[in-house]
Amino acid sequence: MSHRIRPRFFPPVFFFLSVFFLASPAAQSEDSFDSGTGIEEITVHSQRTDQRWIDVPASVSVVGEEQIQLARPQLTLGESLAQVPGVFTQNRDNFSQDLRISIRGFGARARFGLRGIKLLVDGFPATLPDGQGQVDTLQLSTTGRIEVLRGPSASLYGSAAGGVIRVESEPVSDTPRVTARVASGSNGYRSYELKSSGYAGPVGLLVGLSRQQTGGYREHSRMESNVLNSRAYWQIDDKSELMGLFNFVYAPVAEDPGGLTAQQQAEDRRQAAARNLEFDVGEKLNQVTGGLRYRRNWNAVNETTVTAWTAWRDFSNNLPFNGDCGPGRPPGVAGELDRIFGGASIQHAVSADVLDHSNTLLVGLNVEIQRDQRSRRCNYGGGDLGAYTLDQAEDVTSFRGFLHDEFSLLDDLALSFSLGFDALYYEVDDQLAVSPANPDESGHLDFNEWSPAASLRWTPSSAVSLYTRVSTSFEPPTTTELRREGGEGGFNSNLQAQRAVNFEVGVKGVMPGRLRYEFVVYRIWTDDELLPYEDPNVPGGETYFRNAGSTRRHGVEAMLEYEFVEGLIATASYTYSLAEFNDYTVGGESLDGNQVPGVPEQHFYAQLRYLHSSGFFAALEGRYIGSFWANDVNTVQTDSYGVLDLRTGWQIDLGSWKLNPYMALANMTGTDYDDNVRLNASADRYFEPAAGFAVQGGMSLSYLFE
Repeated sequence: MSHRIRPRFFPPVFFFLSVFFLASPAAQSEDSFDSGTGIEEITVHSQRTDQRWIDVPASVSVVGEEQIQLARPQLTLGESLAQVPGVFTQNRDNFSQDLRISIRGFGARARFGLRGIKLLVDGFPATLPDGQGQVDTLQLSTTGRIEVLRGPSASLYGSAAGGVIRVESEPVSDTPRVTARVASGSNGYRSYELKSSGYAGPVGLLVGLSRQQTGGYREHSRMESNVLNSRAYWQIDDKSELMGLFNFVYAPVAEDPGGLTAQQQAEDRRQAAARNLEFDVGEKLNQVTGGLRYRRNWNAVNETTVTAWTAWRDFSNNLPFNGDCGPGRPPGVAGELDRIFGGASIQHAVSADVLDHSNTLLVGLNVEIQRDQRSRRCNYGGGDLGAYTLDQAEDVTSFRGFLHDEFSLLDDLALSFSLGFDALYYEVDDQLAVSPANPDESGHLDFNEWSPAASLRWTPSSAVSLYTRVSTSFEPPTTTELRREGGEGGFNSNLQAQRAVNFEVGVKGVMPGRLRYEFVVYRIWTDDELLPYEDPNVPGGETYFRNAGSTRRHGVEAMLEYEFVEGLIATASYTYSLAEFNDYTVGGESLDGNQVPGVPEQHFYAQLRYLHSSGFFAALEGRYIGSFWANDVNTVQTDSYGVLDLRTGWQIDLGSWKLNPYMALANMTGTDYDDNVRLNASADRYFEPAAGFAVQGGMSLSYLFE
């Protein structure tokens, strides 16, 4: 076994601390500044009600519109989330597998899409009842802010909430405007965007249309995505409002180049895996989503919110592993998925004094459904498809209720408590013809859990807010993770739900005008952690899942944002995380003390950006990612790396016209690193190389109807 890394701190943390002390209150002026998030009065929604960032007794980060849109490719959330401590992203360039996001290690196991993290878009769930989530329907050109709640949050958000990401559209413009943007760059990158925003009386409308393409850095990694995104707002009267959402995605191609061995990577970083080429591995999808949200302030004390949403997803993909199609040369797999999902929720908030102390009580009910028709056929390549090896209906229904109460013991001291209950019902109907060689694999599984949380906050001033928090998460396997080893249909009834308890202590604050900071220490105990592995006996390596007995995590997260002079803003964040198996045996070998794969011990982010009153802007940002293990037995380890990027441009004001030419340089040092690492991969195919130096540039043009 390779030497195992022990805890250590990378030198950038010393830079972070030195900047913190240099930015002492004595060195600051009373002038406020706007960093793109309005740090003096940041309002967050992570507790399901509006609160000032300083008053939230939890680890919450906010990314503003400028950091999301300005001179960025706007291809993935990973571009914006790099600055958030505790968050680690991979797979920015493989759009077939989708962006992998982990928060304090939750979500690191994802083979594709999101796992263990709750994603909401304008308040509507984008995570399915079984815990699967995709970000391929997001349109970043109309995104105004991203809010990240770090750590287990099942009491308020239900199952699969090891962390929460809330994506919100940009506000509708008070002055109607139209904006067009064109961009191109290395590796076949092309982007065309058109959006319009404005009010007509009490009705506001935001509409965005985008088309994005890449040829890909590696062979067989093309992508095309077309998104129509719209939001409509109607201020019915001074007490009530209605919001409507409509989203349509047409993505006809997203190729998957597959994982490489270390030797293949050394020979040619841009090559694709042979089986991925042979069977044209990749995906295509169509999705339509719609939703309505009604909110009414009955009076100064009571507010009710009712939400309903539904979506249809048509998805197909080719996979490289053996389709269990009998003797002879192992074929691949062609999969089809027809999915309908949706739900409804109601919550009511009461803000009133109790025993002469302010108190806010929130109660809610939620129901969600997921109806999947899933099939697989043998794929012999070149469009030659064989017999069905899987044909089944998979249904998941989720019911949950929750309450949250925050009671002010003193003016600056508050106690919070929340409790949620989740009941999930899984059912599979095997629709293949029954035979002695193919028995009926129909069945059902149920998961039920209570999820409590509590916190205590002391905020003597806006400069210092201390809190401690205990929270929990509850994470049943997704329907794809319940797949049985060997290719049979039905569900793996031996797979258990993952449960975790999080304890954290933090301090954060906003110094007069110039400085915002956060520092958090946490400890997480997890039982039955869900981990992926690939079957070495199946060509192409199909992924299955198993439970680890228990794991332990502890870590440190720190963030600092400081304005040296007007317009010159520094941002830095640091994460240290050590995740280890505490009780885990595989194949008779104890892995106790090994590190959990996919979780780097440390990563550091720093950005220096300048926004001049003339419209000129520039941002230099760098990130360092420490090494981490790629397998449970800790014999394969990634290399640490650092990446440096630059964005620059000019926002030119021409009266009613606004012109914004820009350019971005990515990976300016040409660092070789892995865009994604496939955990516990078979045949040593762990690595997906990232692109080298890349250039991207474009121009946006806006017209204001003044």
